[in-house]
Amino acid sequence: MKYEVRNFDNKKVGEIQLSSEVFSTPLRQDILARMVHWQLAKRRAGTHSTKGISQISGTTKKPWKQKGTGRARQGSLRSPQFRGGAVIFGPLPRDHGYKLPKKVRQLALKTALSSKVASGELLIVEDLNAGTTKTKDLVKKFQGLGLRSALIIDGAEVNKDFARTAANLPGVDVLPQQGINVYDILRHEHLVLTKAALENLESRLK
Repeated sequence: MKYEVRNFDNKKVGEIQLSSEVFSTPLRQDILARMVHWQLAKRRAGTHSTKGISQISGTTKKPWKQKGTGRARQGSLRSPQFRGGAVIFGPLPRDHGYKLPKKVRQLALKTALSSKVASGELLIVEDLNAGTTKTKDLVKKFQGLGLRSALIIDGAEVNKDFARTAANLPGVDVLPQQGINVYDILRHEHLVLTKAALENLESRLK
């Protein structure tokens, strides 16, 4: 399919052929949900922890003798039933990540890209030379393009001047092509791709 290439002055500067294999994938909510869950699970720190009885500081003396007191037998004041004692079956530091098949990950990325095309929320630009290094001027250009919440993907290396200019804009993230991911695509209203990013994506996903 043909798609317009625009610049940051919202002027058409050409057309480009999009691969139907990548940008015309049927919408699969289940695949997107699996991918987002996988990404968020991988991001979890997994540093939650509780102390077992061997890790609690305190006396090791038996609280009272085994028999004859009328009370329940006890072996340690560090046991879970005492205040400040151990936690039984509490969380331990661990990795929350799990494996997701490569084909599922690729299908999810294709689906996310196709959803942006279908909703008219994909913008393709020649490059990230916006013609300004001032944030307030870039905001005006974004307003002209209708961009409020946008994920902007460049080539192998991000245009440093553009990234610096857009760094303080809320709702705008600038990433190199290897950083594109389903979660960030879905949580931003618009997706902006440079031609370099587009070529890389099509070569990866075909």
